[in-house]
Amino acid sequence: MNYEKNFRAGRRAMLVAGALACLAGPVVAQGKYPSRPVEVIVPWGAGGGSDLTARMVAKYLESDLNASFPVVNAPGASGVTGVQKLLLNPADGYSIGVSGDYYGILGSPKAKWKLDDFIPVAVVINQAGAIFVKQDSHFKTWADVEKEARAKPNSLKIAMAGYGIVDEIHTNYMLAKGLKLNVVPYGKPSERYVSILGDHVDLLYEQAGDLKAFLGNKQMRPILSITAERFPLYKEIPTAKELGYNITVPQVRWVYMKAGTDPARVKVIADSLEKMSKTAEFKEYLSAEYADPNSFVPVSKARPFIQQMIDSVRQEAAEGGSKAAN
Repeated sequence: MNYEKNFRAGRRAMLVAGALACLAGPVVAQGKYPSRPVEVIVPWGAGGGSDLTARMVAKYLESDLNASFPVVNAPGASGVTGVQKLLLNPADGYSIGVSGDYYGILGSPKAKWKLDDFIPVAVVINQAGAIFVKQDSHFKTWADVEKEARAKPNSLKIAMAGYGIVDEIHTNYMLAKGLKLNVVPYGKPSERYVSILGDHVDLLYEQAGDLKAFLGNKQMRPILSITAERFPLYKEIPTAKELGYNITVPQVRWVYMKAGTDPARVKVIADSLEKMSKTAEFKEYLSAEYADPNSFVPVSKARPFIQQMIDSVRQEAAEGGSKAAN
């Protein structure tokens, strides 16, 4: 009788313990983040600056957080396609975006989304823009470009990543100042880079870090720096500011998540990226990309920084009468 009673009590205890284990299992799984792969969405093609930055970020996050961070390229519509992919996903922290340029579109009154739709997690890299020509181009100085652009309206072609972004806003500024240039967008970075070498275009708007192989091989050279002060790498090249063009907004690439994501999950990514910024590898990366050594902006300052970029782009677009401002 006692044996049967003890057997029943033991069985009940086992069932209760099993039930508690089943309940506890999902709680433990939910508490760990990330517990499955996190997509790193790049709204530009493979091989470009945003793609390389995203792969550097993903590699570090994988090693630091012991999770998978696959990079997914989703190019199209000047970054809109990739951004839309992220914003259509749940705000659960399992999609993060890495992009440059897109803050330029956010500065347009016609922007589909606003900064409130994003959580800026960090600014990773800050690079000065410039306009480049082929090494043996007949344009020796920017004055040569200005002369031909005025004498032969719309005869000069300039390659860039897409419409509505900083590249086009700056070009439209020049258009408003009397330089007639034809914008030729190339969604694929590789096609954009070689377009100038194949004489498909005359000028290329890009960042020096993205072209370091071509610059090192003496295939391209800068002709105008889109900066307020002369670029240390090319001190002999004049700045847009010097020549009367009030365009200085740089190219920055930032990491963002969808608005509404659990702050605890945002903090996991943000803290990891801040650790990354202090590594020797990251500092070497910035140097190799000819970027500002103080590029990194942590989550606590990232939002106001991006807002400042948006405001500056909006002002430049308005001053230049840019189509992006209409």
